[in-house]
Amino acid sequence: MSFVSISLLIIALSFALIVIFLVKTMKAATDILNNVSSTLDTVEKQVEGMTTQTEDLVRKTNGLADDVQHKSESIDPVFESLHSVSSSVGNVNDSIENLTRHVSHASDRSSEQVAQAMKWGDAILELYSKYRRVRPKQNTK
Repeated sequence: MSFVSISLLIIALSFALIVIFLVKTMKAATDILNNVSSTLDTVEKQVEGMTTQTEDLVRKTNGLADDVQHKSESIDPVFESLHSVSSSVGNVNDSIENLTRHVSHASDRSSEQVAQAMKWGDAILELYSKYRRVRPKQNTK
């Protein structure tokens, strides 16, 4: 065998080894790509399921928001009534305060007259008690 034939045999064997490694690499890449495709299919199904659940949740949330809005609108008259009652109570409080001020002012004005009347009453009672003490003595004489 000549040197050229040995070189050609080595080149052929090297080329065969390269092809074998390339085939193995391509087969491994194909397996990886198949796994990635399978994973992406699973992820896509999960995303579709989550999308469906999210849509259901949004529908329920919108229904709940509509219900809350309706109930809030139905409660508005109650708050308006409470506001009216609050105004009425405020008016009653103002009236009572005015009456109290008026009575206090009137009692301040008449307190001097009451004091004079009480002094006169005390004086009359004292005179009457003296009269009663003196009168029995006059009856016994």
